[in-house]
Amino acid sequence: MMFKRFAFFALIILPLLEISLFILVGQAIGLGWTLLLVIAGAVAGGLIVRRQGIRLLGEARATIGRGQLPARTIADGVLVTLAGVLIAVPGFLSDIVGAALLIPPLRTALYAFLLLRFRPATPRSPGGQAEGPRVIDLDRDDFRAP
Repeated sequence: MMFKRFAFFALIILPLLEISLFILVGQAIGLGWTLLLVIAGAVAGGLIVRRQGIRLLGEARATIGRGQLPARTIADGVLVTLAGVLIAVPGFLSDIVGAALLIPPLRTALYAFLLLRFRPATPRSPGGQAEGPRVIDLDRDDFRAP
């Protein structure tokens, strides 16, 4: 049921809102300026996606190099890339949502919400037990006999 609502909203309501905003903006500032804004948004969105993709790779490598999981870095990168895609897509409503995703405190709040909503998966073995190290590898210096 929820998917049907989302599909209806995404396929019917959003395009109608975008068309309405095109008409309103076109009436307010003229056709030429409206088209210029749409083209500028597409260029800006493409630049954001390209720049953030490169930055994401560098930050993820650095985080992994420190021995940490890059979950937050990847989430930030995904949200900023989504923002770039939304800005690149023609439409003023998508531009507004995309620009909002570029605001770091909003991304932090969205990340916190997603963490509450979705739990990270824990690897499980076929028997249902959580996987983990079964062998502890010690050097001769690390072990003392009782």
